[in-house]
Amino acid sequence: MRLKNGALRLLTVIVLGTLLSFSWWYTVLNVRDIGEEEEVQSQFLDLQRRLQIAEAVNQRVSQDLTSVLESIKHIIAEKRSATRNQTKETKKDVNITGNHKYHVLNAYYYLPHLAQSENSLRPNVAIGQGRTNVSLVLGIPTVKREKQNYLMDTLNSLLYELSQEERSDCIIIVFIAETDVQYVDSLAADIKKSFPSEVQSGLLEVVSPSPGFYPSFTDLKETFGDTRERVKWRTKQNLDYSFLMLYAQDKGRFYVQLEDDIIARTGYFQTMKNVALQKTSVEWMVMEFSQLGFIGKMFNTYDLPLIVEFILMFYKDKPIDWLLDHILWVKACHPEKDAKHCDRQKSSLRIRYKPSLFQHVGTHSSLPGKIQNLKDKDFGKQILHKAHTNPSADITTSLTAYQQFSIEKAYYGENFFWALQPVSGDHITISFHPPVTVKSYLFRSGNIEHPGDKLFNTSVEVQPANKLLLENMNEGLLAKYEQTKDGYVRIGAFVNGVAEGEVPPFMEKVTAVRLFIHSNSPVWVLLSEIFIKTDL
Repeated sequence: MRLKNGALRLLTVIVLGTLLSFSWWYTVLNVRDIGEEEEVQSQFLDLQRRLQIAEAVNQRVSQDLTSVLESIKHIIAEKRSATRNQTKETKKDVNITGNHKYHVLNAYYYLPHLAQSENSLRPNVAIGQGRTNVSLVLGIPTVKREKQNYLMDTLNSLLYELSQEERSDCIIIVFIAETDVQYVDSLAADIKKSFPSEVQSGLLEVVSPSPGFYPSFTDLKETFGDTRERVKWRTKQNLDYSFLMLYAQDKGRFYVQLEDDIIARTGYFQTMKNVALQKTSVEWMVMEFSQLGFIGKMFNTYDLPLIVEFILMFYKDKPIDWLLDHILWVKACHPEKDAKHCDRQKSSLRIRYKPSLFQHVGTHSSLPGKIQNLKDKDFGKQILHKAHTNPSADITTSLTAYQQFSIEKAYYGENFFWALQPVSGDHITISFHPPVTVKSYLFRSGNIEHPGDKLFNTSVEVQPANKLLLENMNEGLLAKYEQTKDGYVRIGAFVNGVAEGEVPPFMEKVTAVRLFIHSNSPVWVLLSEIFIKTDL
């Protein structure tokens, strides 16, 4: 206010002085006699007096302006000092497994409640080896569902047929978006039990938020016709995505957002990696490997901080897929152009890949009571079994086949074999008449649609045609193999649903190959590939 009043006073003095000066010179130029000259002199003296007064006023105004500017400088200096102090107090370098730090100062601005807890942005790393520098980081948020949980099937699908090289170049992060410690620990234990090698290698990580991460959801406005419960669900979902992205941002080159109720197309990893590497010379912001919601959306990890900040700005206002579209609008669209022009501009930053690499399979949404039968039409049909030319054989099994999915059709490459839960002592026996020389074998259980229907605790056994081999099992090369009471030799076992190996040459010809199940299984069993390679 002082600055404004001082400026007005200065402006008044200048205008007044200019008008008086103009008036005096006009009078001088129009003098006609001595009387008039005396009058002009009198006016001049009056003008001089007024200018002196104006000069004094101007000096006071100048002093006032200087004082105001000094006050402003002082205030700015105080605020900068306060900001620096506040930054020191509130800037939390979130330490992830001791090595990863994220500067998340802006999160405190959009989520002021975070300042109430020192560890509000520190994730609970339930499972993790600190793997970094991979090509693809896959993020999967999951929550406690009232009905069916699809997470294990999703993980099985993603891990199905990944090569060793791909497993070394990837991280799958499961974000359990719950603060119930008992539930988090229980689910983490289930994951560790189901995928021990993936956990041990660092391929699979499990994290959860701190109890102080989520704000109160009591002040949310109902918008777009959504119920209060749905608004709360989508608002929390936005925060879940943000937390997961912050955690993932320095772990690899590309980040892929997934859901916990999807299946993946065979070869998805290499396809995504190849497509992304081919676009390194092109400016893009999101690659879509599915047309549904926020499934299969890939980002450069260096874009994640920008995306997270945008989400946090409007996390209460709109669903995540709408916010993503708004980000593209801000970056690409001209406000004076029409919608068609905007769509063309956005398409340059939003690359759509077909066919889709991920399919939504969940029926029961994470929103309680919601049934969601969404399907991606661009996903197409999957290869559910792989055929090979196998030697003629008689196949028997103690397992109960489901409908038309018989073991004979699987062996001869016509379909896959699907059976009810195995129990200890069940078997699949492939008998050769006459005996054959088997060089190698491959049995793959589960398929892309039913990746969890695998064989566990199951051995591969052969029955040598030469019975003398069985009499000398404790000698030489035979000593490391276990012999069964009914004349079989155990040469391999299923690992992660696959049994693959060579038959020792000294076995010569065999009369049978058998899969023997040693324990009860909680799931059905599916054989999608059988390959018996002989010397023919």
